[in-house]
Amino acid sequence: MTTPVDTRSPGRWTMIQTLVCITAAIGFAFDTYELLMLPLIAPAAIQELTGFAPGSPESLAWIKTLFFVPAFFGAFFGLLGGWLTDRLGRRRVLTGSILLYAIAAFVSGYSTSMNMLLICRCLVFVGVCVEFVAAVAWLAELFDDPVQRERVIGYTQAFASFGGLLVAFVNHELASHASSLPAIYLPEWASGIIGTLKNPDPVWRLTLMSGLFPAIPLIVVRPFLPESPKWAAKKQAGELKRPSLRELFTPALRRTTIVSTLLVGCGYGLAFGAIQQIPQIVRGLPDVEAKAATMTKREAGAFKQKVAASYSEFQEVGGLVGRFLLAFLAMRIASRRGLLSIFVVPALIVLPMFFLAMARGTNTLLFNIGNIEVTALSLGTFFAGMLVIAQFSFWGNYLPRVFPLHLRGTGESMAANIGGRLIGTSFAWITATLAAASWMPGKPGPSKIATVAAGVAAALCLTACLLTVFLPEPPPEEPNDPTTGAVA
Repeated sequence: MTTPVDTRSPGRWTMIQTLVCITAAIGFAFDTYELLMLPLIAPAAIQELTGFAPGSPESLAWIKTLFFVPAFFGAFFGLLGGWLTDRLGRRRVLTGSILLYAIAAFVSGYSTSMNMLLICRCLVFVGVCVEFVAAVAWLAELFDDPVQRERVIGYTQAFASFGGLLVAFVNHELASHASSLPAIYLPEWASGIIGTLKNPDPVWRLTLMSGLFPAIPLIVVRPFLPESPKWAAKKQAGELKRPSLRELFTPALRRTTIVSTLLVGCGYGLAFGAIQQIPQIVRGLPDVEAKAATMTKREAGAFKQKVAASYSEFQEVGGLVGRFLLAFLAMRIASRRGLLSIFVVPALIVLPMFFLAMARGTNTLLFNIGNIEVTALSLGTFFAGMLVIAQFSFWGNYLPRVFPLHLRGTGESMAANIGGRLIGTSFAWITATLAAASWMPGKPGPSKIATVAAGVAAALCLTACLLTVFLPEPPPEEPNDPTTGAVA
């Protein structure tokens, strides 16, 4: 039996609270690490495993599959994971989900076929989708003071952008040292099961394998992690209600469930249907193509990979700034609708203009920061990341407050997984499908993808602006009130 932890003093910061925050921060960081890995490794992985050239219709078809199928599995099992979070507890589900995606990520580096890579990515998505829900519920119930809770959830979620920045850095460094990386080998016994590796490219494979890292600290701290004190107390007292999907659509919660699910879908749609297309687009920018034309085929591939990783770094630095800005504003702006509008409204103007500029391909060098070139488009990538990624942190702060304790994991999972991972990520498929359609105007390739991304971003931002008006405000809280969110 788990003993609830006393967290009633808002000024008290215990070792247990620190361990929980560290574990959640690592989980958030590697959630993003895993999700943003795909745009960086997919073209090279598909080319090696199938022979299809990057940008070809066959390659784009596989990219759509790698985005959508794992997202579908992640959404379905993530919803189940949210329900299990309410039934079995936050700690058990959180640690299990992190181990699942870490191990699946490592195994995916040994993929011998696209089907094997697809299966591994499905398992990674399931772990990622469950982890976010369990971690946010756990943090929300560990701190009674609302100001302290807002600060903790906001700043731990900022580590998600560190994860995106880290994967871009790791991929960039691997591409920079591609010629000196160790070869990838499969043991004979494994080759008899999954097949053999033919001329394996270590860059994308080692990038995938690096997803194992979060499992290492988790194994160390796992014995010291407590269960959520509020969930454990209700469980021990026999007062914990059984979670139900049907309850999410009762009159008391229907509007909250529907509006938040659609808005999260818009946010993820902007990420997957627009800004995650940037690594593909920048490979075909005129200035990048001009430099690549002077290199050998292998050198050109590594150069384009470095450029894509560099833009991903700009995107994630912007996202990091956006997350910290939201965490700062969340404690100063009472209206949640007003807080979300700060990021949604400017995005309606900035994102379409940015992608149309990418479609034109004009890119001006603005200044240098050391060896880093800051261009007009890389700066636009920074602001696009800031406005979109900050919205993800908003939902981590908002959702725990509007669903009752016994339904918190289920409600969060409905919004984050059905809205975000299923509806939202499907826009990667929509963008890729429209960009490959013969009836769409424009020359096939990066320029056409950018044009489609501009239209997708405009439609989603406009929808988000309209939906924000109907977003319910959370119930008021008093400092040190142990009851968070709706009444259980």
